[in-house]
Amino acid sequence: MEQEPDHTAVRVALWRALHVEIDPPPHVLDDELGLALAAPAPGWQARPDMDPMRTRTMRAAIVARARFVEDLVSEARLDQYVILGAGLDTFAQRRADLASRLRVFEVDQPGTQAWKRARLVALGYEIPAWLHLVPVDFERGASWWDELVRAGFDRARPAIVSSLGVAMYLTRDAIAATLRQVAQLAPGSRFVLSFIRPPELVEPDERPGFEAAMKGAAAAGTPFLSLFAPDEIVALARDCGFRDVQHVSRDDYVTRYFAARTDGLAPSSGEELIVARV
Repeated sequence: MEQEPDHTAVRVALWRALHVEIDPPPHVLDDELGLALAAPAPGWQARPDMDPMRTRTMRAAIVARARFVEDLVSEARLDQYVILGAGLDTFAQRRADLASRLRVFEVDQPGTQAWKRARLVALGYEIPAWLHLVPVDFERGASWWDELVRAGFDRARPAIVSSLGVAMYLTRDAIAATLRQVAQLAPGSRFVLSFIRPPELVEPDERPGFEAAMKGAAAAGTPFLSLFAPDEIVALARDCGFRDVQHVSRDDYVTRYFAARTDGLAPSSGEELIVARV
């Protein structure tokens, strides 16, 4: 079993750290712990995918989506939080004041989970009783739902479930299956799902960089399989059983987190969210 994180998870962690390192405060998300987990080689800031200007809008979108979900978790006052495709997420460590009042379930591949557990221990972090690292071997057909319940998830209680930066790598059938599964949770549950717009719906000045990112993903063996216009993903979520679906747009991000900035930092229009309520 390969015990290391996916390269996309590492890139997200490094972008979150880069936001703190090079963008002036106030920071949308203050996360350098992911950098400590990833422990990249010296000079990582010089990597092509860390270019300060070329990645600016994507970096902003990454921190905005994470901040949005963490704000929702804080405001919703539910006591179960599930992170699908958790990667190097550091909510449980950075926001222990909030997370310790919840039951947090991080779902990911077994190798990634084993690697992350070892790195947390090496950095001096305990795995508290309220944090559940849930390994799911998707390649062997394991069910994330079954493993989640086996880890102690209470299906009778509402929960917040997030899936960020995952849907573009899945087929529409797989996305619909996940939506239908989450729609069976207890009333009051919410599902936050990020999605990628088709290139023609991305702002023209962002389109070349966006198309380059798609080509890079394909070359790395992780092509984008599913792209959605906002109305398409909203309709799909409703068809899969959610009673209320909200589209969270780039403009919503700007209003919440970037309106007072003087440096012009703003998120990409390529990736947005829906919040679907059971």
